[in-house]
Amino acid sequence: MNETTRTYDVIVIGAGPVGENVAERARAAGLSTVIVERELIGGECSFWACDPSKALLRPVVARADARRVPGLGQAVAGPLDVEAVLAHRDKMSSYWKDEDQVDWLNSVSVDLIRGHGRLTGPKQVAVQTPDGETIALTARHAVAVSTGTRAALPPIPGIDTVRPWTSREATSADKVPGRLAVVGGGVVAVEMATAWQALGSQVTMLVLEDALLQRMEPFAGELVTDGLREAGVDIRFETSVTSLAREDGEVRITLADGGQLTADEILLATGRAPNTRDLGLETIGLTPGNWLKVDDTFRVTDVADGWFYAVGDVNHRALMTHQGKYQARIAGTVIGARAKGEPVDDAPWGTHAATADHAAVPQVVFTTPEVASVGLTTREAEQSGRRIKVVDYDLARVAGAHQYSEDYRGHARMLIDTDRDTVVGVTFAGPGVGELVHSATIAVAGEIPLDRLWHAVPAFPTLGEIWLRLLETHRG
Repeated sequence: MNETTRTYDVIVIGAGPVGENVAERARAAGLSTVIVERELIGGECSFWACDPSKALLRPVVARADARRVPGLGQAVAGPLDVEAVLAHRDKMSSYWKDEDQVDWLNSVSVDLIRGHGRLTGPKQVAVQTPDGETIALTARHAVAVSTGTRAALPPIPGIDTVRPWTSREATSADKVPGRLAVVGGGVVAVEMATAWQALGSQVTMLVLEDALLQRMEPFAGELVTDGLREAGVDIRFETSVTSLAREDGEVRITLADGGQLTADEILLATGRAPNTRDLGLETIGLTPGNWLKVDDTFRVTDVADGWFYAVGDVNHRALMTHQGKYQARIAGTVIGARAKGEPVDDAPWGTHAATADHAAVPQVVFTTPEVASVGLTTREAEQSGRRIKVVDYDLARVAGAHQYSEDYRGHARMLIDTDRDTVVGVTFAGPGVGELVHSATIAVAGEIPLDRLWHAVPAFPTLGEIWLRLLETHRG
């Protein structure tokens, strides 16, 4: 067994988009930096999540929108070209090759080691490479873990025998199953149900709760439920699975009420778990398999001396790629500042504090209709103890909606902190609303007073005119 030793200022474990950004920001601060990855450089988002899933969904959403535009409905009445959609998905996933990502790391002067990195003590990481070599790394200043999450599978009897889909298989499958069962009612479940139903599967959703998208405003889940059912998806609420079996190539699903269902594939979209089981956390006093709790500069709070950072999904603050990259920009910058002995501005909304994780996390659900949100929901706002005014408006009444499509259906909600007279949460549901989310994010993150927001005039006739209507409704 060969062993070599190397020393860097910063070691990053995990080369998804979060780890890449941590490494780039640390390197930009003048610190020598190495990144360790056991799979593809670019991580889950590039190859099994964001990029392939949205490549599958874009033709679905575009066709749904076009079908409601006068003069286009007949032209797009036929089925999707499945071969072309899957080919586009493959292209957007770089054919599951990471040469471009490696070239980018080289361009920013970040070293790469392929292999499985494990902590062996404070500021110490051992990497087992594919060819059997052990590389012992030492960090002068910081080790950052950006290993993300994996699918969390429920303990259903028979699960090991059925080879279920997780989000990885759902975004990378090379053929359309005739019947697809989807267990779950969150974002992955509704997006993959949308995609595969449109590509030709008969999709049945088995949802333990009594509604979809339960972490969002209720009207969002209701509109998505209507859209899925209109597309032909069979949604069964308050339904749980008690056992699974694969017989003659088919998945046999037994339900808690005694009913049975047969499918060609089953997708378990039942949450995420942190990739921390085999990181050597026990060598620094942490429990393997746990989420890593951090402060707003991404130092892990349960590790002394402030050298250990956890960035992205692994810290359980906001499990979205764009938010993880935001965290990475802050973490890499703060690592650089601390290494140089520079002041750290970790006050709320400071240069080195990820305040947006608490106040302004944007999200888009790419279904038909879309859902876009940022900030608090009504339930969260009430639980926070704030005095809140809820302002609702029917998106279909906006002039831009009439231009967007016939029979437009949608809804908007704005939450106002009445003590501060600022917007603390916004949710849109309807076709095309994904492009509205950044304006809402600016309003929330910027804490723009409503009297000033009134002077932000939306262009006519766009969906963005919803801002005027919400403010008019608020003013009465």
